[in-house]
Amino acid sequence: MLIPSYSTNTNLMKGRFMNMDCFEMILKVLLESEGYWVRHSFKVMLSKNDKKLIGRPTMPRPEIDLLAFDFRKNTVIAIEAKSFLDSTGVKFEELKTQTSKGRYKMFTDENYRKIVLSNLSKNLIDKKMIDGKTTIGLGLAAARIQKGQENDISNYFKEKKWFFWSPQEIKDKVIALSKSGYENEYATIVAKILLKK
Repeated sequence: MLIPSYSTNTNLMKGRFMNMDCFEMILKVLLESEGYWVRHSFKVMLSKNDKKLIGRPTMPRPEIDLLAFDFRKNTVIAIEAKSFLDSTGVKFEELKTQTSKGRYKMFTDENYRKIVLSNLSKNLIDKKMIDGKTTIGLGLAAARIQKGQENDISNYFKEKKWFFWSPQEIKDKVIALSKSGYENEYATIVAKILLKK
């Protein structure tokens, strides 16, 4: 069973959450509100041979921003979180261009993706977090996308059967969460403050 790392215990803020990106924290709360169990910053163990097959024998362990486990579908989604709030945002061209370089390797390098996701599955099975029937999927949650490219990215991800949350979807989910009952969670409190009339 994939146990969530989130806790409202403020003592954890000095440890686990101090290293959590604020955008990732918001996504984690949103995912949990939709029934996912979530783990943050999961490092995937790779063998020396796997690293050679990827073409990076000295690479550090790949780190997945968020793992979202859906018990109902017995599926784990490996989610890349991209805030890019101080830039032009995620660019469709960079997501679809097949390359082993850059910040989107999980999406643009099929060999890298297959090896990392295969090992992710093995790691989770070894830790007894999932079973052999659990499927592993890939996803992206973006707080900003280059203007006019949201539909292109959304359609591309549907074609690939990858999970995708657009900036508008994330905004809508935060607004919906702010209208729910009181929760002592940072994302919920901030949303309530910002949207309070």
